[in-house]
Amino acid sequence: MTVAKTSVLVLDCAEPEALALFYAHLLGAEVRSGPGSDMVEVVGGAGVHLAVCRDRGYAPPSWPRPEDSLQAHLRIMVAAEDLDEAEREAVSLGARPVSADAEDGPRAARLFSDPAGHSFTIAATAPAPAPGAIGV
Repeated sequence: MTVAKTSVLVLDCAEPEALALFYAHLLGAEVRSGPGSDMVEVVGGAGVHLAVCRDRGYAPPSWPRPEDSLQAHLRIMVAAEDLDEAEREAVSLGARPVSADAEDGPRAARLFSDPAGHSFTIAATAPAPAPGAIGV
């Protein structure tokens, strides 16, 4: 018998309430109390479920330094035509742009760090296939 499971990405930080509010505003979600006093959840429509947990010895990740390995990051998908607006919104909420390459000009994925230093990407969704097209 298979046991029913759910999953949630948990981000560690020093101030979970503040980071949860950042993501709730960015993702159009709400903040809920978590299972313990040091955990807060961000839950909303379209499958948003994220948790933020207090780590009293927290040190921000050092990504994208080349000597460090990126372990995980959040990828937020938006329509291609909304990419610039999504970037402005993220920065207005406290995100910091991160450039991991020297690519100039428009990009379909943009890298940021949240107020606690975790990396995340805002990326354009792939265009829908034309009717009758065969997917690979």
